Amino acid sequence: MSVSGCCRNLRITIKALHLHLIRPRVGSSLYPRIQSTHLSSMADLKSTFLNVYSTLKSDLLHDPSFEFTDESRLWVEKMLDYNVPGGKLNRGLSVVDSFKLLKEGEDLTEEEVFLSCALGWCIEWLQAYFLVLDDIMDNSVTRRGQPCWFRVPQVGMVAINDGILLRNHIHRILKKHFRGKPYYVDLVDLFNEVEMQTACGQMIDLITTFEGEKDLAKYSLPIHRRIVQYKTAYYSFYLPVACALLMAGENLENHIDVKNVLVDMGIYFQVQDDYLDCFADPETLGKIGTDIEDFKCSWLVVKALERCSKEQTEILYENYGKPDPANVAKVKELYKELDLEGVFKEYESKSYEKLIGVIEAHQSKAIQAVLKSFLAKIYKRQK
Repeated sequence: MSVSGCCRNLRITIKALHLHLIRPRVGSSLYPRIQSTHLSSMADLKSTFLNVYSTLKSDLLHDPSFEFTDESRLWVEKMLDYNVPGGKLNRGLSVVDSFKLLKEGEDLTEEEVFLSCALGWCIEWLQAYFLVLDDIMDNSVTRRGQPCWFRVPQVGMVAINDGILLRNHIHRILKKHFRGKPYYVDLVDLFNEVEMQTACGQMIDLITTFEGEKDLAKYSLPIHRRIVQYKTAYYSFYLPVACALLMAGENLENHIDVKNVLVDMGIYFQVQDDYLDCFADPETLGKIGTDIEDFKCSWLVVKALERCSKEQTEILYENYGKPDPANVAKVKELYKELDLEGVFKEYESKSYEKLIGVIEAHQSKAIQAVLKSFLAKIYKRQK
């Protein structure tokens, strides 16, 4: 063979090897060794989940669509580690939990574990994107026990662009690992739709009361429900289950009833949050509630407005939304006079009965198991 022929063959071999290295098959040895037997406990699941985060982060830090410098790669890595894996990870882990339940006892393959974890991380990326921008809009100080990302020295308003990066990372992950799947287009549509719904929920929350125009008369149960439904319920409750259903080969149009149950569950979850913000022990809750000071459209203030006498309404109007501890104490005292703790407990009991009734009427035992798993995690929670 001629020298030129040898060189040509060598180039072909190197190119083939290069393609093999940069485009690994899901479940190949280039992915973390993850097997269903490793998911026997929550600790095992979380460990596996975090290993997948490391793989996805590495993919993004070596994304061929951008020529990273050392400085830009370090920035993105720091930004990701600060904002993405720091929470409880409940939304992401719920994708894996739900998919396992839909498989009804079948062992998950290494590929299925990896892909369900990857989808879970897409939701955690979405959460990080929302929170980074939300903290700027709210001018917040801390998040998850540390300064908000935009308050970290040298970050500032660069955080806005970081939020956009986080949003774009979701679709890079989906394209790399799901492009060959029959449900890929449905996944992309799902994430786009839920992002749109959540942004609209945030808009309703922001414009309900503009700065300097605090007016409790704008607050009502329907307004509270709309904010919660769009801002929280779709991405926190529906999205994880919808991802698992798509992985299981289901058509989401056939599961509108499941979506409705999960939205109702998300609203119940937020009502719990509003109640705990005021009545929970701060040490148990892990934070000091500030809904009263922040003039939030909370379920408690809406219920108070429904139950107040004329005199009590005046007290609420005079004190709600003011940072002085004396004003906050007057609102809390009014809540006790109105027995809002009892009102909440009645709401919680009726919500649980309604939800469990709808769930048990579902024809699929696997979907029943998924929905019951979600409900069990939040019913009568203390934090």
